[in-house]
Amino acid sequence: MKKQQKVLVTGAAGFIGYHTVQALLDKGTKVIGLDNLNDYYSVELKKARLAALKKQNGFSFFELDIADHEALLTANWIGEIDCIIHLAAQAGVRYSLDNPFSYASSNLTGHLAILELARRAPKKPKLVYASSSSVYGSNTKTPFSESDPVEHPVSLYAATKRSDELLSEAYSTLYGLNLIGLRFFTVYGPWGRPDMAYWTFCENILDGKPIRVFNNGNLERDFTYIDDIVAGIISIACSSGREDVAPSHKIYNIGNSRQVQLVRFIELIEEALGKKAIKEYEPMQPGDVYSTCADISAITRDYGYAPTTPLEVGITRFVKWFLDYRPHYIKNGR
Repeated sequence: MKKQQKVLVTGAAGFIGYHTVQALLDKGTKVIGLDNLNDYYSVELKKARLAALKKQNGFSFFELDIADHEALLTANWIGEIDCIIHLAAQAGVRYSLDNPFSYASSNLTGHLAILELARRAPKKPKLVYASSSSVYGSNTKTPFSESDPVEHPVSLYAATKRSDELLSEAYSTLYGLNLIGLRFFTVYGPWGRPDMAYWTFCENILDGKPIRVFNNGNLERDFTYIDDIVAGIISIACSSGREDVAPSHKIYNIGNSRQVQLVRFIELIEEALGKKAIKEYEPMQPGDVYSTCADISAITRDYGYAPTTPLEVGITRFVKWFLDYRPHYIKNGR
């Protein structure tokens, strides 16, 4: 991406958003960040991420809910945007069971508002947005391919993400927009989310509390380190090759393309912490899936995406960061 171009990043105070903004700033790109700082998890953690970003040149932040489409579409910086990286969303599978309207507001209305922004922005910016591997539902064929059927979501979260893909397809066709959806596979790393399993595992192990191991540990996940995910996002957002000529709407898997058993994942956390977990084995939870694994051949072919961080290295990095940050987290009431 040419120097001095401006990228809009939604969900800038979030886990992936924070790392994406940081990577863009490191490249000398100017970034406008949006986030509503909701309390789904620790607002103090989100503010800590923002505080680190605000110390750097080239970053401006606006506290704004993307579902407020009128405020979004009347913002005075719309004409400056060259590219949009849309990461804001209501996350979590289990949370959706009790809070469905949060997902409708953020993931449906919010995504529609961002599509309208892309449509109306003077520069017709490329839009790269976050989808999820959850759209594959209970598919049993692995690795998951972009051509696999995705008509049977097993959670509301997954249903909203698939709806975002369909909305994007319609907008690309109707208005000649260049849109790219990324189906993320279990992203982990420093500055992660407290509702994610690896964070709660670390917290409970250190506190001497049991960890909940669902389906008796018989789950497999495609764990993807945050730096690898961000490298893929930036590569796509900053490319300007012939494959990005508008109008088009493409969807890519972005993961590590390796399955790891949950029990092995826990073992690595125990090794990094130097402490064994107390395990409580529980049945499969509503909305969960047994296995995920990404076929990344398409994104590798088109953008050279190649994850390089082994799980052993990524977990060690997260645990080091977690131990450093934990006193601040506890001090602020978690």
